[in-house]
Amino acid sequence: MAAEILLEVRNLETTLEGAKILPDLSFEVNEGEFLTILGPNGSGKSVLLRSLLGLIPHKGTVSWHKKPKIGYLPQGLNQMAVRDMPLTVGDFFRLKRVGHDTVIEYLDLVGLGPSTLKKNAGHLSGGEFQRMLIGWVLVSRPNVLFLDEPTTAIDAAGGETVYSLLRDFWEKQNLTILNVTHDLSIVYANSTHVLCLSRFGHRCYGVPKEILTPDILRDVYGSEMKFYTH
Repeated sequence: MAAEILLEVRNLETTLEGAKILPDLSFEVNEGEFLTILGPNGSGKSVLLRSLLGLIPHKGTVSWHKKPKIGYLPQGLNQMAVRDMPLTVGDFFRLKRVGHDTVIEYLDLVGLGPSTLKKNAGHLSGGEFQRMLIGWVLVSRPNVLFLDEPTTAIDAAGGETVYSLLRDFWEKQNLTILNVTHDLSIVYANSTHVLCLSRFGHRCYGVPKEILTPDILRDVYGSEMKFYTH
């Protein structure tokens, strides 16, 4: 059975401080895809997510073929941002207004025990905090996830753990994921499709192994890329 289109974007354009970002961008996302939005800093990746969410004005059309229940993990959330706040993990989850048993269930699914609820969120390690955030965004049971750099500020091993969790949830819960990153290393292992954005006007869209060639990456990033096939 052919995959059904979930999200259709046509001629999207966002203007910030007089500068056109994402001019005339069009693409589709099928239900159940894991789409990675890839590109260097300043290419409009976060702007794209916020435009799709309706958080900033834009031109063009953003059409959902089925009504989504969206979970959004914005960029910049880390334990250091809340380190000086008297905010426990339990306080954080109470913002979601879900039952205690459900919170415990999702903490367990991301590898954190019930005792975590009493810990100060700002005193968790970087990896623990990111796993807590994944549980937090999933506890309301969305069917579409918007993730903006979910492994920022954690080491490579922690990043692999986060993406392993995300892939597991994606496969078991039939999620559709739109994930922003500039980390090429995670694309092949975790993405069904990739959308490349560039400050230089170059774009690409498709299956990673088919379109992420050295020439295309050079166009997207504006410099020679070291490219290894494993």
